[in-house]
Amino acid sequence: MGKYEKILLKILRGRSDQNIDFEDLKRLLIIFGFEERIKGSHHIFSKSQMVEILNIQEKGGKAKPYQVKQVRNLILKYRLKLDKDEN
Repeated sequence: MGKYEKILLKILRGRSDQNIDFEDLKRLLIIFGFEERIKGSHHIFSKSQMVEILNIQEKGGKAKPYQVKQVRNLILKYRLKLDKDEN
């Protein structure tokens, strides 16, 4: 199991939303095909097939727990999957 598969499982389990590394979450969203735009401390992610826009911010090197929950909800709603070669 690769690094990003482990991170994805950690996010989907929802038991440690406060302990997700910000850089790992950003990389996972890029792997899922999101485009990143940065405005100050806000990292804004969008994807052409989705109406929702994600706005995530770093706090002490970690992603904010409520933002991890938002990412999890989108992963489940759109059934996003990792390609094997992305891991």
